[in-house]
Order: sequence, then C-alpha cells, then structure tokens
Amino acid sequence: MEYKVEHDSLGEVRVPADRYWGAQTQRSHENFPIGTETIPREVIRAFAVLKKGAAFANHKLGKLDEKRRAVIASVCDEILDGKLDGHFPLSVWQTGSGTQSNMNVNEVIANRGNEIAGEKLLHPNDHCNMSQSSNDTFPTAMHIAAAIAIEDTLLPSIDALAATLSRLIEENEGIVKTGRTHLQDAVPIAFSQEISGWRAMLTESRAMIVQALPFLKQLALGGTAVGTGLNAPKGFDVEVARMISDLTGLDFVTAPNKFHALSSKDEMVFAHGALKGLAANMMKMANDVRWLASGPRCGLGEIQIPANEPGSSIMPGKVNPTQCESVTMVAVQVMANDTAVGIAASQGNFELNVFMPVTIYNFLQSVRLLADSLRSFDLRCVRGIKANREKMHENLHRSLMLVTALNPYIGYEKAAKTAHKAFAENISLKEACVALGFLSAEKFDEVFHPEEMV
Repeated sequence: MEYKVEHDSLGEVRVPADRYWGAQTQRSHENFPIGTETIPREVIRAFAVLKKGAAFANHKLGKLDEKRRAVIASVCDEILDGKLDGHFPLSVWQTGSGTQSNMNVNEVIANRGNEIAGEKLLHPNDHCNMSQSSNDTFPTAMHIAAAIAIEDTLLPSIDALAATLSRLIEENEGIVKTGRTHLQDAVPIAFSQEISGWRAMLTESRAMIVQALPFLKQLALGGTAVGTGLNAPKGFDVEVARMISDLTGLDFVTAPNKFHALSSKDEMVFAHGALKGLAANMMKMANDVRWLASGPRCGLGEIQIPANEPGSSIMPGKVNPTQCESVTMVAVQVMANDTAVGIAASQGNFELNVFMPVTIYNFLQSVRLLADSLRSFDLRCVRGIKANREKMHENLHRSLMLVTALNPYIGYEKAAKTAHKAFAENISLKEACVALGFLSAEKFDEVFHPEEMV
C-alpha cells in the first residue's frame, strides 16, 4: 500500500495515499480498533449539510471568500451523493465528543477540495471548521440526522402500515369475534374494532414522535467549544440554522441556550422515548397477529397470514409467523437502545456530554430498524391478513363469557352460576340457564344475541 504523509499539532502521520482523510482521522483510526460499528452514514451526511450551511453563513457574514465557499459546497455535495463514503472509517467507540469525526469531515473536505481547486486552498481547521467546534458540530449533526431519518424514513413507514390497517377495517366490517383479556375469553368484539386498536397505536405513536421533532430541530451550532460562541461571528448561529433549513427543507432553528445544547441530550431521550413507545406497540400488534394466526388446526386460527417461507427443516409443510418474530426482535433492540440513550444522556458533565457517538448510533439504529420492520411487516404480512370467519363464529358461540348478555335479566350471580355449570358439564349456556330455571328456552333466545353485544 502506498502512503502519504500528513501532519497535525502532534506531528507527522502516514495515511493511505488513496484516502482523503488526514492525520487526526488516521490517529483515531489506529487508536480505536474497537468493534465493527462505525459512525453512521446519516451522521456523515448531516455533517456535509452542516459544513455546507456553515460555509454559506460564513460567506454571508464576510468571513469566508466565495472561492472557498464554492469548493467546500462542492465537496459537501459529493459527500451527500455518497461518492466519498469510503473516506469516513472511524469507530463509534472513539472520543465521546466525536471530535475526530468532525475532523474526519474537515480533512476530507479540505483534501478533496484542494484536489478540485488544484491548489492548497482549504485548511481543515481554518476554513472547513470556521466558526465551529467539534463540541457544537457533533450535536448539531446528531439532530440533523435524527430529524431527517424520522421524517424521511420512519413516518412514511408508519403511514403506509396505518393505511393498510384502514383498508382491513373496511374489509372486515360486520365480523364479530371473541374478545380476550388476560389471555382468557371475554365479551365479543368486532374484528374491525380490534384492527382499529392496532391502527390507533400507530397514529398515537406517530403523534408522539412528531411532538418530539421541534426539540430535535434546535441546533447547537454557534455555541462552539463550551457554549459561549467564541470565534463565531455575531448572528452566525441564526444564519447557519436558516441555511441548514434551506438545504434540508426542514425547519431547523438555533438552540435558545447553547450551554444546554452542548451538555444535555434530553431531546434525544425524549424523542427516543417516543420510538420506544412505537416499539412497544409493534410488539403488541405483532404478538396479536401471530397468536390470532396460531394453528393452523390446534391454535386460535382466527386469521390467516401469508406463507412466506418453509418454517421447519424437519416438519414438512410447517409455516411460521416469521414477519411477526422479526418485528418483536426489533422491538427488543429498540427498548434496549432506549436504555443506552438514557444512560448516555445522564453523563453531561459540566459543559459537555461525552457520550454522543453511542447516543446517535443507537438512536439511528432504532429509527432504521423500526422503519424497515414496519415496511416489511406491512408488505409481507399485514396486507395479506384474511379473517377466518368460520373459526371466529365457532369460537364466539363457544365462549362462556357471552353469559354477560344475561346480566340485565338474571343478575351477575345467576349468570356466573350458568357459566360455571356450562363449563363443568360441557353444555351450552342455553342448556345450563334453562336447567337452572333462570330463563325459559324461548326467553333465552329472545335476549341472547352475541352479534349485537359489540
């Protein structure tokens, strides 16, 4: 391998000749050979938006000339297009401020920019990091990446699954089935009502996630090292937030208190809590679906779901609810990530939180997993749900909890005796009620209508 020699304040470092990064990136790459997790691509692209916005703001405020602004913007566009993905190698498990990732972006922009310009035009610190510090750029990149991921990937996945459930509600109007509480038979429910509960879990979770977005759209940029804004020109924070808004199409604003923005990660905790709420709802929904589809002969069997692949290497013909299992595993991971995000956010000592890479890594993984799993669950499972009307009707009329319909006519205690007798003797509610002398056969038929109990 061929190398080039780069230097920083500690001296010279050998860097692979075909890489645009510099000395600080190389030092981090060598000093943290930990795990396989690298800084997410979403964060690198957020840095490109940030650096481009900062170049525009610095130019507008008279700090950066047009030639350098244009070259910085050009390289940032290449990063956004994915053309330079191989030049960001750093581990998540690095400095907790993300300093070397900020410098990684600065060095790539500078070296690639100088290549484009054909001259030594850009310095990673003086120009690419102008009016900035790692301490305010990394949390800014976190917020940009989180907001974009939610708006561009997660919300559309939620909306698509909710639309499928709306269709299923309409298609299953009029079907009455057994309701269940405590995993025991309960009073009847319309299948469309059960599905509407699933749909509402999505729409409520969506509303909670959207409620968290304004906090993620507050940017730390302009606070520089400790929140004072040292070396940033007056008005830079407001102008750069406006530029980033223009570049992303999202309404970012400057954080009202930069000391809070650098040292606290409560916005990430709040937003991830909403993601955990969605994960909890998806765990419940996926479990409902796979239990209702259990069988095909010895389970509940009240719905049918698509058969996507063989389910056993030894049992011929077995098909498993694999999409449901995938969703529940994602839910477990998101819940675990929430613990990591919360603990990391509690470590904002003095003027800086130094658990930022692990925070955004877990946050973006949660968004990515939820968006992907909702999309797959929708396409490969929920869209193919079919009600087994015969099984629903059979289970409904075998349920002892239909006796609840008799409460207004014979009272709770007599209704309970009717249910116990029917269960003990394996007879119908009607036979038990008549045998106990609580109602005549004719009166029972007159008042007992399970389909009307919903």
